[in-house]
Amino acid sequence: MEVIFWASVGFMVYAYAGYPLSLVILSLFRNRPVKLGNITPTVSFIITAHNEELSISDKLENTLAQNYPADRLEIVGASDCSTDHTDSIIKSYEPRGVRLIRTDERKGKEAAQKLAVQATSGEILVFSDVATILPPDGISTIVKNFHDPTVGCVSSVDRFLDSDGKLSGEGAYVKYEMFLRQLETKVNTLVSLSGSFFAACRVVCEPWAENLQSDFNTLLNAVKLGLRGVSDPDSIGYYRNVADERKEYERKVRTVLRGISVFMKSLPMLNPLHYGLFSWQLFSHKLCRWLAPFAMIIAFVSNMLLIASSAFYQYTLTFQLAFYLIALAYVRIQRLPKRDVLRIPSFFLMANLSILDAWYRYVRGERILGWDPSKR
Repeated sequence: MEVIFWASVGFMVYAYAGYPLSLVILSLFRNRPVKLGNITPTVSFIITAHNEELSISDKLENTLAQNYPADRLEIVGASDCSTDHTDSIIKSYEPRGVRLIRTDERKGKEAAQKLAVQATSGEILVFSDVATILPPDGISTIVKNFHDPTVGCVSSVDRFLDSDGKLSGEGAYVKYEMFLRQLETKVNTLVSLSGSFFAACRVVCEPWAENLQSDFNTLLNAVKLGLRGVSDPDSIGYYRNVADERKEYERKVRTVLRGISVFMKSLPMLNPLHYGLFSWQLFSHKLCRWLAPFAMIIAFVSNMLLIASSAFYQYTLTFQLAFYLIALAYVRIQRLPKRDVLRIPSFFLMANLSILDAWYRYVRGERILGWDPSKR
């Protein structure tokens, strides 16, 4: 039982700390800097939307304000069969060079993106959600990375803000993820992209799957072609935190479920003989993270069975109980001031519960193609 307890604890530590630490050590001996260049390839900027009548105008204005050469940029609003005024708003921007692409029926985000990919001609494809606000040099900054011939796709850096601009539990988690992506970029390649703002070479996007999560699958396509994905610290997408945290939980479940679906179709990429270092990265960043909730359960149950053996295991169980109680307490008192200290444990617990939920749905055969943009 002690072996089981410590193995589960060790697995959790590796999933969240051991993998980053391994990358830090590798980065001392292996460095793949991105060769940036001031280039202006033709760019197709694809904004995916479903019933975004309240926000689509702001997004289009933000995109039209980009300082990229107008004759090198085409802007497409890809509507996933919107039923509100989203399509008519996009059409109203046609005199300013914006084009509407619409699915005949609601098939999901990736289906709308696929139509847009097929209907555009840019050498570089930039994908962005409606809620993502870019600085004026957003496009020109992200395309600089494609001066490096080894780069197949580029991920932005996420910046999440509360209504008062303070760091939240999710903000801390996102900073952790961004740090991990910096290490992966330095050592080899990313394992996934920020779905709200990323760019890719057209050759990477041509085998587009309308039933697979585009940000994850695009990265895998790049690696299969011998290219890599990189994170650009200067390419920033700004977002507000999701207004309703219950809906945020559902968003996380959908994201993980969709990611598991991509992963299961890409199991051959775990073979290090074919994909080398990336196989270890894929195993560590994705599979270990998605198995961590099971290790948490095993650690808790085995700890309970060990409390009679020594006082030490009584202390470890007390620590686990205290952590979970603090996480649950946030849910009850989240409207009280000075609650930030409770939010990180709560977010960690919610994230792992959403992973368990996603696995349950996956085993039941549930697959998600449709999407509802989170309200921010």
